Amino acid sequence: MADFTSDIWDWYIVLITVASIAGCAILLWSQSKHRVKLGADGQPQKTTGHVWDEDLTELNTPMPRWWMALFYLTILFAVAYLALYPGLGSHKGKLGWNSTGEYKAELKKAEQDFGPLFARFAGQDIERVAADPQARAIGERMFMNYCAQCHGSDARGNKGYPNLTDKDWLHGGEPATIKASIMAGRIGQMPPMGSALGSDKDVEAVAHYVRNLSGLTADPIKVVFGKPKYAACVACHGAAGTGNQALGAPNLADKVWLYGGSPETVMETIRKGRTNTMPAFGEFLGEAKVHVLAAYVWSLSNPTEDTRVVAK
Repeated sequence: MADFTSDIWDWYIVLITVASIAGCAILLWSQSKHRVKLGADGQPQKTTGHVWDEDLTELNTPMPRWWMALFYLTILFAVAYLALYPGLGSHKGKLGWNSTGEYKAELKKAEQDFGPLFARFAGQDIERVAADPQARAIGERMFMNYCAQCHGSDARGNKGYPNLTDKDWLHGGEPATIKASIMAGRIGQMPPMGSALGSDKDVEAVAHYVRNLSGLTADPIKVVFGKPKYAACVACHGAAGTGNQALGAPNLADKVWLYGGSPETVMETIRKGRTNTMPAFGEFLGEAKVHVLAAYVWSLSNPTEDTRVVAK
């Protein structure tokens, strides 16, 4: 609704809301005036005269008064609610309540309750925090809330999302580097190289050369033709294909593939490129919470004896 800045939308909501409540009240009032008609004999007619399937008759019975009273109470409740709380366009309500204020109040209370705990962990090295069972439990809950959607509940990743339990890191797996990645986020970009390499045959040859670097099955003839063409990739991935963590360029000489290592997938990556974004959590969580979360993530690929016992 942030895009609807004209005052007309306030009145639009007000009119619809008021008209709906008034319509319900008028309908109830009209039904409360309904009286059962009398027949020729002066007695109330028990049916409306509508009959279906030969013997299914519609009775002419008014709504019970107690039921009507309940509907009137709902109308009174709606009027009282709209007077006290937001609901009529930009009207803030007599109580001045809003979801933003409640959210900030909850954050303030949470900071009072848990701030000292996170502050204590913030003064410790990440390795020490990772060895603390309480810190790991807190970090695991944060991971499930903020990271599992991409990296999986077991942190083993998915297509396009890195596995956090192994030793393969695009930017490095040191504690400070992991914390920096969570704080500021990462943007990984592999430019499309199809036009730079030339024809599709050249792209296929480079793909086979890259697969050969990691020990995967590759056509030896295409490997030979792909080696000189690979020179276009050396600036990022290195001559031996071992990557460059300063650039976030992956190691092509291992068997870890973010999108898959089949010939077709490697060719697609070379031809079209890839772009990955790791969102920043520093402003949202704060450095103290990120410190604990980073310790948990680091512990996934650096299990201690304590974490191994917990995992079992």
